[in-house]
Amino acid sequence: MSAILPTLGYSIYHSLVALNDKGEIYSVRYEAVNAMLLNEFLKEHHEVHELQARAHAHETDAREQAAIIARQQKQLEALNAALQKVNERLDLSNPASQLTASQN
Repeated sequence: MSAILPTLGYSIYHSLVALNDKGEIYSVRYEAVNAMLLNEFLKEHHEVHELQARAHAHETDAREQAAIIARQQKQLEALNAALQKVNERLDLSNPASQLTASQN
């Protein structure tokens, strides 16, 4: 973007005005205003597309992570069940625990 001229409380882009010999504004280059606005719109539009693509990638990552967590949760449940069975078998095969259980 070109330099901004402070004028009577307004900010004016130097490239959008024509100055006279005294350096005073005497005309506005309206054809340049349209080009500048289009350029700004295209930059913002491009940025929106980039942000949408990043958001989609984050959503995809989140779905993949949720699937991994669900699989790991099932694995943990299966391991806990197997561990419980092993503990029960150990309790049954250990005579000391049978004596303790029968004394209670």
